[in-house]
Amino acid sequence: MRKFSLSAVALVLMGGTAFAADLPVKAPAAYIAPVPVFTWQGFYIGANAGYGWGSSDFDNGFDLGGQDGAIVGGQIGYNWQWDNVVFGIEADLQYADLNTGYDFVGGGSLNSSMDYFGTVRARLGYAFDMFLPYVTGGLAYGKNEIDFNYLTGGGSDSNTHVGYTVGAGAEYAFSPNWSAKVEYLWTDLGSEEYLGRDVDVSFSTVRAGINYRF
Repeated sequence: MRKFSLSAVALVLMGGTAFAADLPVKAPAAYIAPVPVFTWQGFYIGANAGYGWGSSDFDNGFDLGGQDGAIVGGQIGYNWQWDNVVFGIEADLQYADLNTGYDFVGGGSLNSSMDYFGTVRARLGYAFDMFLPYVTGGLAYGKNEIDFNYLTGGGSDSNTHVGYTVGAGAEYAFSPNWSAKVEYLWTDLGSEEYLGRDVDVSFSTVRAGINYRF
């Protein structure tokens, strides 16, 4: 009887082992790569174009307004990012066609034109993932020329001004490396002397641009 019981137990164990061997083996879970987190940090370079308008104000109270025209140029910069806060440095150089003129009664004219300007600015923004609104400000410089044409004579003079600029903008990354932006800047280049008169040059610009981030 005892031999029969041991044989029965052995048979049950062997059958259970064979049944377990026939069970399907569960496949390991498939590896899913983590989605890369977007960041604004790094170098970038880009181009922009827009419109500017302003005035050349003389120290005798005469304001030569309506100094406007197209601008086009390029920019380069670097961003650092901590959580959602983005801080950056950007430099740009713009070709400008900002012109204005005034015709005097009885003849003669006065004209002012800006050939180029540039800025070196800090940018501070708050990132909503791929959307970055920001404020900006820093150093500005530019070359302006004024032509005096009187019935009794005239002259021309040009100066490089140095002043400041402040503004705000927004940038949207439509791919991991490419982004588009719009920006407004107010720029005051301060006063320089033109043929015996101090002239203050200031203007606003609105521009759109595109950046490639490395």
